[in-house]
This record gives sequence, structure tokens and C-alpha cells, in this order.
Amino acid sequence: MDGLRSSNKTNIECLLFDLDDTLYPMSSGINMACRMNIIDYMIEHLKIEESEVPRMCLDLYKEYGTTMAGLKALGYEFDNDEFHAYVHGRLPYETLKPDPILRNLLLSTPQRKIIFTNGDKAHALKALSRLGLEDCFEGIICFETLNNTPFEPEDIDDADYVKVDNNTVDSSANFYLDEADELGFFTATTETEKADTDYENNCEGGIAKSPILCKPSVEAMLAAIRIADIDPNKTIFFDDSVRNIASGKKAGLRTVIVGSSVLVPGADLALSSIHNMREALPEIWEIEGEGDNLEHQVMQQSTSVETVVLA
Repeated sequence: MDGLRSSNKTNIECLLFDLDDTLYPMSSGINMACRMNIIDYMIEHLKIEESEVPRMCLDLYKEYGTTMAGLKALGYEFDNDEFHAYVHGRLPYETLKPDPILRNLLLSTPQRKIIFTNGDKAHALKALSRLGLEDCFEGIICFETLNNTPFEPEDIDDADYVKVDNNTVDSSANFYLDEADELGFFTATTETEKADTDYENNCEGGIAKSPILCKPSVEAMLAAIRIADIDPNKTIFFDDSVRNIASGKKAGLRTVIVGSSVLVPGADLALSSIHNMREALPEIWEIEGEGDNLEHQVMQQSTSVETVVLA
């Protein structure tokens, strides 16, 4: 707890949230359904021997961070969008219900709020919509952001993209897209993708290299920090993964493990539920000069969208 506290008013400028099993509990069944869909994809589309798949999934997850990253590293060729459509398209999203408690907590915080997920954009938007949180975040750092996924022109509806102060705005998702490419989507630059490779290689427990950039590699953490233009020392990172928390700490973030009442290596704080934010982290709401006027903050955030963050 002390690692997140300051003697004066808070110096926390940004809240960086994982999505799956962090903003909603693992009991939703989404995690297990996703695992089963990955197994089915490997058997049906990649023609991997069924008896080998469970062990292979575990080994690839441990070595590469995600099964998808591991498959790419081993040389399996498949379309990223096809993979995500299969794995996420059949998820039981109906198990995710609106969460007004979490929504009120998020809207009452004055900091920038950003999603950082290994999932694709479509999955992130679907999950946030089901939770009733789609307008609580400045933007999303997702698979497409870190992996420079090209978008086909026919996939783009020009009516959904407009210019505001030289930034591109996805009006359908309320995302401002900073440094948007010619198609109107934010993607990682070559400089970002290669950021601090030596740092990661020198970190204990580093993740093996893959064509896919994703958590828990420290390189992915550093890329997200650069893309979002945040100060890691003034950012709190919430995640349910022990490995992601450890990497976040190595990248300089202040860290909170969610879904556990026990501290793990690299975590500054443990929350059994994201709903416990206010009790465990009251300093988030202690803003110098703002007093306790949270109603004003809620109104301000619910009617405006700030600078972009992504995809």
C-alpha cells in the first residue's frame, strides 16, 4: 500500500487497466470459453494432433505469453483476424452484465483511463459494451495497436471517421486516434515495436521472441507506455496476471494485482475485486485543488473525450 501513497495530494495521472478477468471476474466463464475456442482452432484450422494440443497450449503460453504468439513463433501461418474472429466470435458475451458500481467508480476518477489488452479491438469493444463501460475510457491499446495490423479500405466507413483539430475521431467508438495512419487507425511505429529490446532481454524471466508483440513482454509494456504518452511513475497498472504485473513493475509502472488478496512479485497492492478500488486506493480521488467535488468530475468526463490512445 505504501508504494502507492504520497505524502501530499496524489500524483497519479493515469489508470491503465487490463480488460479480461480484471474489469470482470473469471467466474463469467469467458476465460475458459476462450481457451476451448483456441484448442478447437488449433485442431480444426491448423490440423494439430488433438492429443498434443492441451500440452502445446500450456507450453506456448508459458514461453511466449499467449498461445497465438507461440504459434506464430513456431511458424504456423494463419490470418490474425480469422483467428480472433474464431476465438472471440463464439464467446458467451451474454454472461457479462452491466456493472453500474464499476462504472460510477471509473467516472468519478479524474485521471486518464486507458485499456491495455492482448485482445483485438472487436473483442474489447464488445466486452466493454456488455459491461456498460464503453464510454469510461479514453481509448484502448489492443492487439492491432501493438502489431501494426493493416486494415482493408473496404472495412472502413468514412462516415464514422472525422477530423477534429487534426486528429482522427472514430465517432462510433468515441476514440480520438493520435498520429492516425492514412486509413485512420492508430498503429505502433517501428520505433515503438523495437523499443528497449535490450531492457527486455536483460530482465529475469523474459518472454521468448515472437512476431506477435503482447503482454507480458516488457517490450510490450514499454511500447504501451510510449504509445499512450504516460509517465509510468505516475500511472497505476491493474491486471489479474502475475506475469503481467511483474513485467509492468520492470517497466516502471505502479502495479495492482486484481482478483487476489495476496501480494505477488512486483505488485504494490492486491485487490480481491476491482470494486475495492476506492477503499484500497483513496488517493486516486485526492486531487489537489479539486476538493471532494466528484460530481463535477463525473459530468466533465461523461461529456468529453480526451486525447487518443489507439487502434
